[in-house]
Amino acid sequence: MKTLPSMKTLRPAFTIIEIIISVIIISVSIIYVLKLHSQNHAQIVYISERNKLSLQDSLFLTDDVIKYHKDKKEAYEVLRKHFKVKESKSRELLKKNSRDFFIPEPLNLLPAEGYGPTAIVDEIKIKDKYSSSYFRFKISNF
Repeated sequence: MKTLPSMKTLRPAFTIIEIIISVIIISVSIIYVLKLHSQNHAQIVYISERNKLSLQDSLFLTDDVIKYHKDKKEAYEVLRKHFKVKESKSRELLKKNSRDFFIPEPLNLLPAEGYGPTAIVDEIKIKDKYSSSYFRFKISNF
């Protein structure tokens, strides 16, 4: 059979193997992107929660926090010496917010060659869902 010069020869279609391989490549790519998204979401949630609790931790960082070693304190109990909270709703919110404290022995920092300031460093560990460490420096002997 003779083909006419005006007729084009048809290009063969994709084979089933080529289609399956392309679907697999696209699927793996989508799975990777979804995995990255879920990891980033978990990190964003952690950072957001950590920042909220860090702000709440500031309620406990009063001048007399050092004496709370191995104690569990409510925010209201710590703050009532410094502030008068009249609203019962605010008082109840502060009573629900509590933390465990651990205060290790203070660290004395001495200058290397005997010249310069000395410092005492108090570490304040506040335990909760996301534990935190805070440091208080007392510099002396300039």
